[in-house]
Amino acid sequence: MPAQTVWITGASSGIGEALAIQYARDGARVVLSARRKEQLERVAGLCRDAGLSEDGVLVLPLDVTDWASLPKAVQTVLDTFGTIDLLVNNAGVSQRSLCKDTDMAVYQKLMDVDVMGQIALTKAVLPHMLERGCGHLAVTASVAGKVGVPQRTGYCAAKHAVMGFFDALRAEVEGQGIDVSTIVPGFIRTDISRNALAGDGSAFGKVDEDIAGGMDVADCAEVIFKGLSARKREIPVGKGKEMAALWIKRAAPEALFRIVRARA
Repeated sequence: MPAQTVWITGASSGIGEALAIQYARDGARVVLSARRKEQLERVAGLCRDAGLSEDGVLVLPLDVTDWASLPKAVQTVLDTFGTIDLLVNNAGVSQRSLCKDTDMAVYQKLMDVDVMGQIALTKAVLPHMLERGCGHLAVTASVAGKVGVPQRTGYCAAKHAVMGFFDALRAEVEGQGIDVSTIVPGFIRTDISRNALAGDGSAFGKVDEDIAGGMDVADCAEVIFKGLSARKREIPVGKGKEMAALWIKRAAPEALFRIVRARA
């Protein structure tokens, strides 16, 4: 049986990078997408160091907000590897600003990157999977897709949206041989807060204390890899108190609302 083809967006750093290396160790053919080609080339080198051959890695620079470019990108992957077995929609940007201080352009960018870009690429890949009668679609959502917290009004809105979209998509396509997984990370040690948008659209430029004390990104990737391999519909991953918030939200939502208000 040929190795599976795994396409990861947001693969130039953080969870995407770590997950690409994890799949490379497993022998999958890996497609790496993000906007920064030089960083993708760096990650491709790490994938080869992990055991992949030169032709087992495809560097495919991509801006998920450029919807018109996505069908061509899908065709490039199919021309190179023949199939797309797993698409991990991992591109994204976060936010660190109060609502009153946030430009509407920042909200628009969060929605374009974190929601519409994931939907657009998924729609471009979906016909291939439906035709084959198999495939696996995944998205990196967040605990922020379940719990609203201060200074992330736009980010929480976007992550709630992708949770809803992919849960609904699962209901549509699961009976046609296609698995859909939502990945729900808590605080993971990446540059997500450093690269987050401030209220004026500039980079936040700082590492949150919660992020700094979060789960190691390689450990996070291992949990995600195991969850995707088991075809889990929802994959929580993290080690801190934020993970308890997922259960409090279900069991005692009023208590959770009081807890997050105190953080403001």
